[in-house]
Amino acid sequence: MARSLAAMKALTLIALSGTAATCTGIGLARFSYVPLFPAMVAAGWVDGAEAGLLGALNLSGYLIGVGGVRALAQRVSVPRALDMGMAMAMLAFAACAWHGGLAWLGFWRCLAGISGGMLMGLAGPSVQAVTPPEGRGRAGGLVLFGVGGGITLGALLVPLLLQGGVSLAWLGLALVTLVLWLLMRPFWPRPPAAETAPEGRAPPAFGITMAYAISGAGLVPPMLYLSDLAARGRGLGVEMGAGMWVLFGLGCIAGAVLGGRAVDRWGGRLAIMVWMVIQSIALGLALPEELWVLVPLGLVSGLAALGITTVALSAARERAGALAGVIWVRVTAGFAVAQALSGFALAALFRATDESHAAVFAAGLALSLTGLVVAWADWRWRWN
Repeated sequence: MARSLAAMKALTLIALSGTAATCTGIGLARFSYVPLFPAMVAAGWVDGAEAGLLGALNLSGYLIGVGGVRALAQRVSVPRALDMGMAMAMLAFAACAWHGGLAWLGFWRCLAGISGGMLMGLAGPSVQAVTPPEGRGRAGGLVLFGVGGGITLGALLVPLLLQGGVSLAWLGLALVTLVLWLLMRPFWPRPPAAETAPEGRAPPAFGITMAYAISGAGLVPPMLYLSDLAARGRGLGVEMGAGMWVLFGLGCIAGAVLGGRAVDRWGGRLAIMVWMVIQSIALGLALPEELWVLVPLGLVSGLAALGITTVALSAARERAGALAGVIWVRVTAGFAVAQALSGFALAALFRATDESHAAVFAAGLALSLTGLVVAWADWRWRWN
């Protein structure tokens, strides 16, 4: 009994280390920028279109990180690769504290994206690889809880830190990253070699890959412009913009829990289709100008954003077993490519429409409905 409890404690700590990785790489390195977006514009660091460009550069970095992290982990080990991701995130936060111009900020936001891709690409599959099958759903939920927890943490911290200026906000995020890194690095997962360099060929999973990629493209508007929609688009100010991001984080936490349950109940293909419906509803809620719509918009956007990731991770494991890491890197890369392209396209659209949030969110809705059609077709005809 004592040995069983000790093993359970060890597995929980490993899962929590994955929570710290996703909290940093996605919750903070990517998403803490969203409540900072309107503050940086207000402080004169960038204009609205340039702020959107910085978000797109972060998404591009994510693609680089997730594309190269598997080879890096095979070369230096999973724990060292995770250490590198955390160090890069901390350095990027600290560097952004200096107002060095658009090129300077763009470089470091891209590096933050690389760290996010590395941490997200490794944490989920590595934790699941060292967890017994009966505990993988819980472990996966804990890992992805880090995204929602990081979003909520950033949304609560950023307004407080901004009272000392934009520079202090960036430095505070660097300090939080350092604390998380030092606390959890002794518990990094150490998956077997068969999981980091598996033999055999993973199934193509075309439907999962396409639906998840199009979902990523459609989610760019809430992931980049949600706080700015409330702060500048609806004239509610930076504080209310950060409040929207708290709602998004709470929705993400719910999405991590409900997404795993959806897969257990319905299977991955049907669960992805359900989540594309939820995502389409979220994007549609951004179009009316009534202020009360902002509350469900924030919550449902978060539910959609993290729920689809939970569903896709579980579907990859369901589809490929020990080769799930291969599929996960593949679908995550597709997600990252789609988000990067969408990020640049929407930044251009934002500039071309005189910073129209309605145009950006309408484009996201169109993409989300396209993803719903793909998910339905995969569920109906089971493409490979």
